Amino acid sequence: MPDCAALARLHAACFITPRPWSAAEIASLLDSPLTFALIESGGFLLGRVIADEAELLTIAVDPALQRQGIGTRLLHGFVTTAQDRGAATAFLEVAADNAAAIALYESQGFAQNGRRKAYYHAPQGQPVDALILSRSLTLPD
Repeated sequence: MPDCAALARLHAACFITPRPWSAAEIASLLDSPLTFALIESGGFLLGRVIADEAELLTIAVDPALQRQGIGTRLLHGFVTTAQDRGAATAFLEVAADNAAAIALYESQGFAQNGRRKAYYHAPQGQPVDALILSRSLTLPD
């Protein structure tokens, strides 16, 4: 089991909206055999595969190390792991105001196919939409 406290600290350094996850929440997710973690220095990703569908639960990269390829490598690892576990499609949710994350996902073949109005709430209480992005995992990267 990964060091969930360290992952939670990194998650807290990366997220305000949605709120960061606690070590207990991360550990609870990782208790499921359907969930997997990909970890590299400066970043991590949690994903899960249920039937033939993969969900990217979260990805976090140390703000001081962003734009150095860590997120791209983790996302590639997610796709490969999901394919290896039998997933045909993948999806994720991202805050509509998180332009950097959206650009990363789109660069890796994800496209918006839905919107959840006021799904998140920023620290001051203002609503933030969630975009639902997905991609096929049966086509080449």
